[in-house]
Amino acid sequence: MKVNESNADRIMRAVVGVVLLFLGFGGMLVGTWAIVADVLGAIMLLTAAIGFCPLYAVFKFSTKKS
Repeated sequence: MKVNESNADRIMRAVVGVVLLFLGFGGMLVGTWAIVADVLGAIMLLTAAIGFCPLYAVFKFSTKKS
């Protein structure tokens, strides 16, 4: 896996991931919305941590400067 996310992209993903997890686990969202927020938050944090986004790879897109 080649890194395809810039540092700014990774920071934004991490912040959004934490916010989504907080909304889901913090009780601000309930039911299906909480599950969706938790899953999306976890995915955002994972992609931020490893620097690779599978959707970017599928569409041959990258925010990382060569």
